[in-house]
Amino acid sequence: MALNRHKVKRFWQNYQDNILLAIALILLTGVVLESRRRGGFEQLELQVYDRMLRQQPELASDDRLVLVEINEEDLRQQERWPFTDEVYAEVLENIQAAEPAVIGLDVYRDFPVEPGYSRLVEQFKKPNLIAIRNLDVLTGTPAPPAVVPEQQGFNDFTLDPDGVLRRALLYATGSDGMTLPSFALSIAMLYLYEAEGISPQASEIDPQYLQLGEATFFPLETDSGGYQTVDARGYQMLFHYRDRSLMLPTITFTDVWLNEFDPQLLKDKIVLIGSTAPSLKDLVISPFSLGSSEGSKMNGVVAHAQVLSYILDTAMGGRSQFRFWQEWQETVWVVVWLTSGAVIGWWLRHPIAIVGGLLFGIVGTGGIGYLFLQNFVWIPVAAPMVSFLVAMGFVIVYQSYQDFRQQKMVMTLLGQNTSPAIADALWEERSELLNSGHLPGRSLTATMLFLDVRGFSTISETMSPPALLDWLNDVLEMVTHEVQSRNGIINKFTGDGIVAIFGVPVPRETPEAIAQDAQACVSAALAIAEKLEPINQTFSEKNLPQVRLRVGIFTGEVVAGSLGGKDRMEYGVIGDSVNTASRLESCAKERQPVDCRILIAEATEQYLDQKFDLEPWGPIPLKGKVEVVQVFRVLTPAEKPVSTTVTTG
Repeated sequence: MALNRHKVKRFWQNYQDNILLAIALILLTGVVLESRRRGGFEQLELQVYDRMLRQQPELASDDRLVLVEINEEDLRQQERWPFTDEVYAEVLENIQAAEPAVIGLDVYRDFPVEPGYSRLVEQFKKPNLIAIRNLDVLTGTPAPPAVVPEQQGFNDFTLDPDGVLRRALLYATGSDGMTLPSFALSIAMLYLYEAEGISPQASEIDPQYLQLGEATFFPLETDSGGYQTVDARGYQMLFHYRDRSLMLPTITFTDVWLNEFDPQLLKDKIVLIGSTAPSLKDLVISPFSLGSSEGSKMNGVVAHAQVLSYILDTAMGGRSQFRFWQEWQETVWVVVWLTSGAVIGWWLRHPIAIVGGLLFGIVGTGGIGYLFLQNFVWIPVAAPMVSFLVAMGFVIVYQSYQDFRQQKMVMTLLGQNTSPAIADALWEERSELLNSGHLPGRSLTATMLFLDVRGFSTISETMSPPALLDWLNDVLEMVTHEVQSRNGIINKFTGDGIVAIFGVPVPRETPEAIAQDAQACVSAALAIAEKLEPINQTFSEKNLPQVRLRVGIFTGEVVAGSLGGKDRMEYGVIGDSVNTASRLESCAKERQPVDCRILIAEATEQYLDQKFDLEPWGPIPLKGKVEVVQVFRVLTPAEKPVSTTVTTG
């Protein structure tokens, strides 16, 4: 049991950060999906849908439809609104004489406006005329009394929360309990039956669904496409706009009233009569509207024509019905993009690559959504796009934080005592070096340098503490520079000395690399000896004590890693090689022929490739060591070599 707990603890230590990131991404996924379920992305989805719709190619004008418009000039001509029944009767008589297929009157005529009411009633009895009413006849407008229910259609629009017309209500039950079709559907069914012999039927897919010709009209659901909280009561459909303004053949109301038009324009056509006069404010906002100003809105009669044209096209196979993914498919779609964003964010580091990743998410989700929409399939775009960007950004921020934390950890471990080259190499290897908040111990071959000021205790008794500190810092600053400039690490300051290491923390595994470290360490010691002379000269001029240094260098196996806990941690090396270097520095203290004595062992000498002048000191017993160690003194350039050829054995 204890072993299992230990394994779990080690597993947690090794993968803690990744586990926490995975948990955070799972929570992020839950937040995104729940936000989407509650409609958090709905408005953004609708805006993206509108933009994609505006990018699609427009269809040719629908030659089955003709518009008889009531414009501002017509209002001035009649000098009143509403027009009298006699005027409408004359207009309808002139249209009927042209033998249209269907007439759709998008004007309220719920009460007589004399003169001419009886004459207008005769026109309302024509079987090819469809009149409008409101669903709520208690607060709205009922149909003309003379029009039978079969020739009525409600003209109520179903607007989205942002006021845009994207959906069409096909069937609904009015406040009077009557279930009736919309104005556009009534006209379409009458036209299809008279012109094509197509009558409405119950769909074979579901008897509750309406089928007209080749099209089964699937009712819109609350979560269809980009919707999540839409009011889907009644029998609704998402309809496709033919173009921005539906440029229909148009005749003015006055021209028809005066019978100054070509009857052939109306023969066998669907004739819609409605207002385009801005003063009558019969306007709706379409996905093509650039804003909510009246100039960018669509006339109500034109909006009915858009719905009518779409119904006719789908029934006759010209356009497809919108289709939607099931909820689980949309969920998978969002999760796939969220996961993709996290994965891409994990791997990308370079700013240009990050920008490329962001563009991939935006173009990928938007492009795929656009291609689907061209084929009349509306899939979520905003939710996966935002999920991708948020997940990618979250992981990038997380990675940046981890980099900062690891960099701070490295600097905490190594202090400011690392050369830039070593720091860069360590940073490149950080993923292998850093583990659960510490540098795990690893065995490697390194060259250690121990340096100590000879007679420091005696010197400290002759100087004030501030002067002593300045004196010592002048020496240690020079020593630090020489070590770091040769890719060494100042592992610690020992009061009046330092411990430096060459060959850590990134392992040096080949004999050539180990030799480079050993030679760099000896070169640093010689540079220290050379720089010591001018420092002592300056001290002499200031009547300060002279500095004499002892240096011990040893190359061998060590274990390097972080020592301590989370509250106090430092980078350290341990092993017999460390002790040997320390003993070399302090051995034979009475033998110091120069101001900077540099002693090395045979373990280091074998890597020097005879590049340095050495003075053999022979085998010397070191404190704490059972076996004697072959010791050499490294000669400075100013010294005359005792022997330039060294043999060991």
